[in-house]
Amino acid sequence: MTVHFIGAGPGAPDLLTLRGRDLIAASPVCLYAGSLIPAAMLDHCPPGARRINTAPLSLDDIIAEIQAAHDAGDDVARLHSGDLSIWSAMGEQLRRLRALDIPVTITPGVPAFAAAAAALEIELTLPGVAQSVVLTRTPGRASAMPPAETLTAFAATGATLAIHLSVHNLAQVVADLTPAYGAQCPVAIVWRASWPDQQIERATLATIAATIEGKPDRTALILVGQAISPRDFADSSLYATGYDRRFRPQSAQSKFAGDLT
Repeated sequence: MTVHFIGAGPGAPDLLTLRGRDLIAASPVCLYAGSLIPAAMLDHCPPGARRINTAPLSLDDIIAEIQAAHDAGDDVARLHSGDLSIWSAMGEQLRRLRALDIPVTITPGVPAFAAAAAALEIELTLPGVAQSVVLTRTPGRASAMPPAETLTAFAATGATLAIHLSVHNLAQVVADLTPAYGAQCPVAIVWRASWPDQQIERATLATIAATIEGKPDRTALILVGQAISPRDFADSSLYATGYDRRFRPQSAQSKFAGDLT
């Protein structure tokens, strides 16, 4: 028996990985976050599978369900939205399961920030503009922020910021970022990226609050930085004619010349 933690992606059922789909189809028990996992994803469950919505459950309840499946010898598909590596609450479940000697696997999923960038049709890293993406959030009821992890500290880098779980705190986000990025810095907010009811708003730090007035105050991702709406940027060297690289050596003297033989 194994618990398969599966990143179910940002929302669109067809953004589930093939590995994730196959693990769901092979597991007699499926635990899923009901408010975040589309119903169509559960269609991959095998006939007669036990489907458990974890939204109303405590951590103890979830582990008890998994223990019961373990005792019955049934594999479990444990679905979380987005990717499991960030803000998934997987870590605390893994700690409990390891203490119980219950085996696990982890299958990554498409993260929300990638789905939001795709919806905006942008690249978050552009030559001479930004080469780093910071995934962060503001303090909330569920999790405090470590003292050194502040928006002002991240803003000092000039990186593209992907700010999760914070649209309800937009006024503070704008106040913290404006000194470093400037009032005219591009901002985009994407609600429910990849879902049928996806919404997008583009603005600047100076205008974003007014732009989204009346919009939902949850399930949104805030993207901030010059890469969101670049005025100009250089081409990368990757496809430049004169750039000597392993799969396109520029001469017989290139250190990569022998790699293609």
